[in-house]
Amino acid sequence: MEESLRRLRKEYQQAALDESHVCEKPVEQFYNWFDEALNAELPEPNAMTISTASPEGRLSSRVVLLRKFSDEGFQFFTNYTSHKAHDARDGAYVALNFFWPELERQVRIEGRIFKASDADSDAYFVTRPRGSQIGAWASPQSREITSRTILEQAYREIEMRFQNKEVTRPPHWGGFNVIPDFFEFWQGRESRLHDRICYRLEDASWRRFRKAP
Repeated sequence: MEESLRRLRKEYQQAALDESHVCEKPVEQFYNWFDEALNAELPEPNAMTISTASPEGRLSSRVVLLRKFSDEGFQFFTNYTSHKAHDARDGAYVALNFFWPELERQVRIEGRIFKASDADSDAYFVTRPRGSQIGAWASPQSREITSRTILEQAYREIEMRFQNKEVTRPPHWGGFNVIPDFFEFWQGRESRLHDRICYRLEDASWRRFRKAP
């Protein structure tokens, strides 16, 4: 296995990233790269790893789906009783990571997290497939359960409760906004001399700089 891991190598040769070719604002640069990922028809280009820390400093990471982004933040939705939600205390620091290997690109984002408004959570919830809406009620996310049967039974009970009715949003389910203060755009380059263009929020304006690979 160790030998197999050592042999796993890839040369990055698709593109370059130069300070003169990136946008003044990081969200605009993210928009351009995300649009290219969409046009390349990558599988789930909105999949992002979010890393959180408990009050004791214990770190954890998982993949969630980005549902909206703008200058006001990056938004995703989850169960408010979940592990990540417990870590995501208002104002806590979190980190996001997008990896698009087909484009040899990665974007890292750091910032603070806050709960989304009820209006935002309601507006997104009505767009979800009905099965996902019912699942949001049925799953006690991140809690220990004895078997899958418990989930399936809870799902059937919720399905019956909302039979011939609109499924309303559970009070324990909704959105979070990550408000960035740091971005890193990574473009793979030959010989591991990768391009890393960063933006850091300083005194209400974005400072752009390059990091060594």
